[in-house]
Amino acid sequence: MGSKYGRVLLKLSGEALMGSANFGIDPAVAFAVAHQIRRVAALGVEVAVVIGGGNIWRGLSASGKGMDRATADYMGMVATVLNALALQDALEKADVHTRVMTAIQMQEVAEPYIRRRAIRHMEKGRVVILAAGTGNPYFTTDTAAALRALELDAKVLLMAKNMVDGVYTADPRLDSDATRYARISHQEALERNLQVMDGSALALCRDNRLPILVFNMQEEGAIERAVLGEPVGTLVDSDAAVGVAG
Repeated sequence: MGSKYGRVLLKLSGEALMGSANFGIDPAVAFAVAHQIRRVAALGVEVAVVIGGGNIWRGLSASGKGMDRATADYMGMVATVLNALALQDALEKADVHTRVMTAIQMQEVAEPYIRRRAIRHMEKGRVVILAAGTGNPYFTTDTAAALRALELDAKVLLMAKNMVDGVYTADPRLDSDATRYARISHQEALERNLQVMDGSALALCRDNRLPILVFNMQEEGAIERAVLGEPVGTLVDSDAAVGVAG
């Protein structure tokens, strides 16, 4: 089987590592995610991963309760490093060569993020896990994912959601008539405020014509199917016909 994309950036939410728990990391879940990534890497696809930290800390929520926003965001960046190390451990137990690179220096546990070095790691078949967001407060890991995907010349941004199988006309948990889009343009998603990702990240993808594939990573083999180009989730791109729902 040939992959549709030679290089991808996979965005994982921190919540994807929780399993059935209310917070933290379930090693069994991390191992299951690692095996999905392993199958993708086995296709010859170059893989970078940006991981969130919402299973440990949410900076925006903390700032809403009175904490200094910059401090809260830096704490969130550190949380993403914890998740990156857990995923690295799971990947290496699955015999996948891995490097963790961080946007804020933690040289005892990870390499600093350097664009050309990250590309070289991927060219050598290593999965690169990019932690600590952009290294700046006030930016989400969605924005980090869009930025790194463009920097590393990824051909698609894979938004692996937790129990959400695509982009809907409305919140399907609140509206039983909500319909899932098979394909939608960046612009329409922005205009309709469809919560594909945060607005800054989505605009960055739109301006640089970077396609986004939104799918439910809990489905067996979903990441591999997405890379193979099978119909999964919702494709958000610049050439989509406006208003087409699946």
